[in-house]
Amino acid sequence: MGVMGDTFTQLLIPVAALVGIGFALLQWLLVSKVKVSADSDLNNGYSDRLIEEEEEGIDHEDVAAKCAEIQNAISVGATSFLFTEYRYLSIFMGVFGAIIFLFLGSVKGFSTKSEPCTYNTGSLCKPALANALFSTIAFLLGAMTSVLSGFLGMKIATYANARTTLEARKGVGKAFIVAFRSGAVMGFLLAASGLLVLYVSIHLFSLYYGDDWEGLYESITGYGLGGSSMALFGRVGGGIYTKAADVGADLVGKVERNIPEDDPRNPAVIADNVGDNVGDIAGMGSDLFGSYAEASCAALFVASISSFGISHDYTAMSFPLIISSVGIVVCLGTTLFATDFVEIKNVSEIEPSLKRQLLISTILMTAGIAVVSFFALPSEFTLFNFGSTKTVKNWHLFFCVSIGLWAGLVIGYITEYYTSNAYSPVQDVADSCRTGAATNVIFGLALGYKSVIIPIFAIAIAIYVSFSMAAMYGIAVAALGMLSTIATGLAIDAYGPISDNAGGIAEMAGMSHKIRQRTDALDAAGNTTAAIGKGFAIGSAALVSLALFGAFVSRAGIETVDVLTPKVFIGLIVGAMLPYWFSAMTMKSVGSAALKMVEEVRRQFNTIPGLMEGRAKPDYATCVKISTDASLREMIPPGALVMLTPLIAGTLFGVETLAGVLAGSLVSGVQVAISASNTGGAWDNAKKYIEAGASEHARSLGPKGSDPHKAAVIGDTIGDPLKDTSGPSLNILIKLMAVESLVFAPFFAAHGGLLFKLL
Repeated sequence: MGVMGDTFTQLLIPVAALVGIGFALLQWLLVSKVKVSADSDLNNGYSDRLIEEEEEGIDHEDVAAKCAEIQNAISVGATSFLFTEYRYLSIFMGVFGAIIFLFLGSVKGFSTKSEPCTYNTGSLCKPALANALFSTIAFLLGAMTSVLSGFLGMKIATYANARTTLEARKGVGKAFIVAFRSGAVMGFLLAASGLLVLYVSIHLFSLYYGDDWEGLYESITGYGLGGSSMALFGRVGGGIYTKAADVGADLVGKVERNIPEDDPRNPAVIADNVGDNVGDIAGMGSDLFGSYAEASCAALFVASISSFGISHDYTAMSFPLIISSVGIVVCLGTTLFATDFVEIKNVSEIEPSLKRQLLISTILMTAGIAVVSFFALPSEFTLFNFGSTKTVKNWHLFFCVSIGLWAGLVIGYITEYYTSNAYSPVQDVADSCRTGAATNVIFGLALGYKSVIIPIFAIAIAIYVSFSMAAMYGIAVAALGMLSTIATGLAIDAYGPISDNAGGIAEMAGMSHKIRQRTDALDAAGNTTAAIGKGFAIGSAALVSLALFGAFVSRAGIETVDVLTPKVFIGLIVGAMLPYWFSAMTMKSVGSAALKMVEEVRRQFNTIPGLMEGRAKPDYATCVKISTDASLREMIPPGALVMLTPLIAGTLFGVETLAGVLAGSLVSGVQVAISASNTGGAWDNAKKYIEAGASEHARSLGPKGSDPHKAAVIGDTIGDPLKDTSGPSLNILIKLMAVESLVFAPFFAAHGGLLFKLL
């Protein structure tokens, strides 16, 4: 036994989760103190002279009212899209829940008798039918939590965007705090609710399962499956929505008509800003929640078939949940550094402040893990290792979790180096715009491929160290280590779209150039942090899916996966192809939706009299409708590809082939995802670098509307679907196929491989 008592553990986890939720609500309260209404300046208690600069000829009340109106339009658009999407998803949840129940129930022919355990031989376990039922319930719980975390994130972001814009009048520091606090609301709500629901589910399930921990934690894996399947549709649907609008708005507005980015004359501008919320916020929230749920499920499952589960050591068993609880507390302290301890006075301090968040949380978390490893774990224990057992000491697990945590930091910083316009890679891409769009595209692609090298080494080292120390459990907790600072990671990630929206609102409300500059500075930093967030999501997905793969192999009763057998090799090569097939689908969806959008925007510019002069209002609603319809229609085929592949491979070709498919998709998916995300991020920031004109070099390429700038805009437009649709959805493809295989493993082991049985 570890030093921590079971009662303490049972208190620590829910208390940490509730503290996280409380802190999120507190931050939300602080954000809501900024008033958005026509008489905002009176409410705020600021007399006009406190607002740093008087805007010539612009009435303050008029600006605030305009901001409120635009914010409302964005909020209504995002809410109605998500509601429509969730209507479709609820049908999917029902159908897929039934599939889980039928497949898993049929393992022992729907019998209700107890049966001998798979691992803990000699004792009786609950029937397979119970597993089927509880896996289905866990799946529905995970799906609902995922949907809720995405929806709440979107609500907070649309609540905060106009407030960030209005605060920008008082200075960049004030605006930064509002945007960052709102990001923190989302980060903490998500981390805490994910932990709380998982904790409560385990306790409720144990009322039925009692001492059968093996069955209990096997059915809990459905939670991860639910979380990720919703994330997949949210990410793909949201990604198609936001990029159709973005590409359409950019191509007609910036390249053809020479109007600024978020100009209110552009019909696609509301759709573009709605898209930032449904894609980057709701999609990202569900995605990281999915990673987090799966890493926890993989670790819990492997532990339940090891000595922790067999000897019923509750505290050691809950080690994954304790790590997350400590993570919430650590991130809480880290957040205060950005909002309360250090004040930001000028633009150049924004990015370093966000990067410090990562570093501070990682250092504090390392100390936290050390404490937990020594107090929660017995000094020596055995872990399941593919049929044999491995003896492990508690400090081994400290290294496993820490190496995951630090690998995450390395991936974050490398991503930042390749996508931030403060460093040479992006500046070289910007420089290549002198000779047109073609060289820009060549340089950008090369940058993306090159940016894969160090993250892959980081992941490889993390895998080797954690696996050799603690087998599959080591990899699962390394993934959890990377995700333990999820609250901070999400805060700096959600900060990006919020400040992007704030810039859009400033432009649409006709605020002065000075305020636009401030929101642009916030936005450029946000682009980089969004890229860091995607790096984290991809890195953790690689570790998570490897852990799930290990759990699947254990559950399916495969001793070794031999690449030299034809069954496995065909799986491997097909699996490696899947990320390309999936990317082809999502890219083409964005392309065809953008095509419709471009035609609509052109039609409005050509047929609405007085639109370019600003006398007439564009028809925003039609553009929003094009994006909505396209994304709901187009998210189904890629989703079906991911959900059906494991079912078909497992049922027809059996567990060995499926193991090959999982390994192949993991190995190729990570590379494609990292390169796509970083290429897109670099092109975006190369364009921002030229627009901002902060250095001599940047000014020689600019100003807006010059030929190099147009070349940069084309690069940015190509990069949009790469960085916001294909890249981020790929990490869900990798994880989702692995967790689905794990949930259906009992069925595949019993009835899989029909084709090979017939031959």
